[in-house]
Amino acid sequence: MKSDPDKDLVARCQETPATGLEGSFRDLYEQYKDRVYNVCYRITGNHTDALDAAQETFGILFRKIGEFRYESKFSSWVYRIAVNASIDLKRRVSSRWVASLDGLREVEGPGSEGPGLELAGEAAETPDRVAGRHELEEEIQHAILRLSPKMRAITVLRYIEGLSYEEISQSLQISLGTVKSRLARAHQALDRELTPVLDKHYLG
Repeated sequence: MKSDPDKDLVARCQETPATGLEGSFRDLYEQYKDRVYNVCYRITGNHTDALDAAQETFGILFRKIGEFRYESKFSSWVYRIAVNASIDLKRRVSSRWVASLDGLREVEGPGSEGPGLELAGEAAETPDRVAGRHELEEEIQHAILRLSPKMRAITVLRYIEGLSYEEISQSLQISLGTVKSRLARAHQALDRELTPVLDKHYLG
């Protein structure tokens, strides 16, 4: 495995017990807060649950960081905790599942808020086009949220976070073959859900 870019920062955190968001733990939080929130938001489907899952993720991360042994990339371990926290939370509060989608492209860099999505060129669009596109985006997110938790997690890591098959394999502790088969099933499920929607949107 290549050298982990987080190794020095993680080592500093392991040397000092966590007493709050300060020092190296603050640096680690700042480095991962957006990525963790994005994963939690895409899996849970709403801001409230995403915040709860992200908080749980960092709680586990800080309590157990001393156990990390660099058998995988640190980022893979973080993603694994975030995915599990999100899926566990949805199982507990499935009745509160509220789907929303504000866009299809992540916003990165300082000053971004919410799930971190950008709608390019919206200011130049007519109200009817904006409304139609928002309706389509909601249908896409609904389709993603109808996937099983395992397929939803793998779809988020691949297409929202941009992880490679190998990184997904490490994050979820599954084989490359399982990664590929779950993604293939996710594609088929999304195709079935979205083909009528896309036909209506573009051809209707």
